[in-house]
Order: sequence, then structure tokens, then C-alpha cells
Amino acid sequence: MKYYTYVLISLINNDIYIGSTENLYKRIELHNNGMVKSTKGYKPWKLLEYHEFNLRNEAVKKERFLKTGQQKELLKKKYKESDTGAVAKW
Repeated sequence: MKYYTYVLISLINNDIYIGSTENLYKRIELHNNGMVKSTKGYKPWKLLEYHEFNLRNEAVKKERFLKTGQQKELLKKKYKESDTGAVAKW
């Protein structure tokens, strides 16, 4: 089984959301259907990038790292300056 850390952007207010899951596309569907409490007010969401791992704890560790203030600001800057719309897999 694979696990994922993912980065989404709100198409409403350009907010960045970072999470982890074992079913990436199902989780994005939940975000966009308003089934995730913390993101339902800012849908729709677009996948910006994801990271694939073999172990759940690796995905959670990466999620926590990306959620640090400095890393989240770097992500915001990266995607503000990049207008490609491409999904990056790491």
C-alpha cells in the first residue's frame, strides 16, 4: 500500500492545504464535496503536488514538515510565482 502527502490550493481564496492519506484521489474528492470540516468553506480545491511513501509514518512526517510556517510560506511563494497548473509528484 502507498501513502501520500498532498498539497491543495483553494480556487476561492488561494489558501494552501496540506494533508496525508492512503487514497489520494478519494481524499481530494472528499475535500471538493465538502466532507472535510476544515476545508469545506473554501472549495473547490486543486491538487498542486503530492509525495508518495511506502509507510504511513513517512507521509505523516512529511505532512508535519510541510505544515511548518516556513515551509508553508515557501509553498505559497512557489505556486504564486508558478502559473503552470501542473501537478508535481515528488
